[in-house]
Amino acid sequence: MIPENNAVSRFSYIVPGDDFSRAGEVSSDIKNRLKALGVNSGAARNAAIAMYEGEINMIIHAGGGIIDVDFYDDRLTMSLKDHGPGIIDINQAMQEGYSTASDEALSLGFGAGMGLSNMKRAADEMNIETRPGGGTTVTMTVYF
Repeated sequence: MIPENNAVSRFSYIVPGDDFSRAGEVSSDIKNRLKALGVNSGAARNAAIAMYEGEINMIIHAGGGIIDVDFYDDRLTMSLKDHGPGIIDINQAMQEGYSTASDEALSLGFGAGMGLSNMKRAADEMNIETRPGGGTTVTMTVYF
């Protein structure tokens, strides 16, 4: 895909919904790409954590979605777009331990209610745009 906004490179990923066996594929790829670029391990780890939590949220709550990742010389920007039900109350969803995960997700050890708060903690910048019934876009930036 063609990079936008002066990005050095862009990668797009499709996250399938309700397929827990594929959780972590995007975050692993991003971490490996950052390591290959020689990005410091702390930034690579934070990007991988933020991405993993985002992937899991897309699988658990939104039936999947699309992730666009832009690599710049000094940062990584990740945009996670889904067509799920949206987030009714962002403040409540940001509270650690709050979860709307299904029984299936919980039985597999997912859905502890730490996703958004871990994403915010791992990313240097995070923005959530959501519309109940209209999906959610989470944009995160990690600086190197």
